[in-house]
Amino acid sequence: MRLSVIVPVHNGGEGLRRCLQGLAASSRLPDEVIVVDDGSTDASAARGAALGARVLTTSAGPRGPAHARNCGAEVATGEVLVFIDADVVVHVDTLARMETVLADKPDVVALFGGYDCDPPARNPASLFKNLLHHYVHQHGDREAGTFWSGCGAVRRAAFLAAGGFDESWPSMEDVELGMRLRQAGHRIRLCPEVQATHLKRWTLASLWRTDIFSRAIPWTRLILRQGRLSCDLNLNRRSRLSALCAWALLGCTLLVLGLALFGPARLAGWAALGILLSAATMAALNADLYAFFFRRGGARFALIAAALHVGYLLYSSLVFVSLLLHHRLRGGAGGMGEQAIK
Repeated sequence: MRLSVIVPVHNGGEGLRRCLQGLAASSRLPDEVIVVDDGSTDASAARGAALGARVLTTSAGPRGPAHARNCGAEVATGEVLVFIDADVVVHVDTLARMETVLADKPDVVALFGGYDCDPPARNPASLFKNLLHHYVHQHGDREAGTFWSGCGAVRRAAFLAAGGFDESWPSMEDVELGMRLRQAGHRIRLCPEVQATHLKRWTLASLWRTDIFSRAIPWTRLILRQGRLSCDLNLNRRSRLSALCAWALLGCTLLVLGLALFGPARLAGWAALGILLSAATMAALNADLYAFFFRRGGARFALIAAALHVGYLLYSSLVFVSLLLHHRLRGGAGGMGEQAIK
């Protein structure tokens, strides 16, 4: 089985060097490494060539990671395409584990792993984002309905038959590909044991911007196009219940503040009880996640991460409901009722 590793990059900097060095240190070496330079203005192309990769350059770039990955897939010679982001460093056994799964399960056409729980960036936003990703991928359904190209592999024949990544999607093109593969009757496997280190340093601004504009909005549009709400990853029932608790917590908090300012103050106690009940329910639903935050970052980080998690649930669900209402008002197809929810 030949493994062709494809790394799309735009101004990869030091991260690209570490990415390629990680691949070179793998216990199962890739049969070829293709770096697709998507309009970089730094030395990404030269760095990739110096480290032994085959370097392609997109025309009139940058044209986005979907286009870059498709370019790499066109020239790849392996039966399996392994997609690795330029800011991701594979573990020594990542490629070997991918190969084992695909060899042992010939009916599985694609698989993906997740980030490990030891990111180098330790500020609260980075630690929260990476640990949440790790936790979700460790606890997701092994029979996946999506795909992830940060650290994922797909059989080249199935990839080409599906038409590759849809370049009209500026983000979430990997999830969209996974949905098409599943609709074609193929199996996709989530493999928690397949892990890699994410080098990216997040700020609150970049986290919120990415979560809203590159995750929540396109993912909601994909759900509306598909016409059903899956239970994959962070769309499971516990996440939905947690979102309701987050809104109850926010509503009760605003009510307490309003009653304290404008009265009648005697009702503030009932609203405060609502805060306690909402917070307790949220903690109970996510006890394992918050305990994981505590183990990896201590008490102070766990409190910060819990607050960031509540915020994440609020803006993600707000985007979903807003786009769903907009879809309905514009005369979109019937709602996602019982048959739409697993």
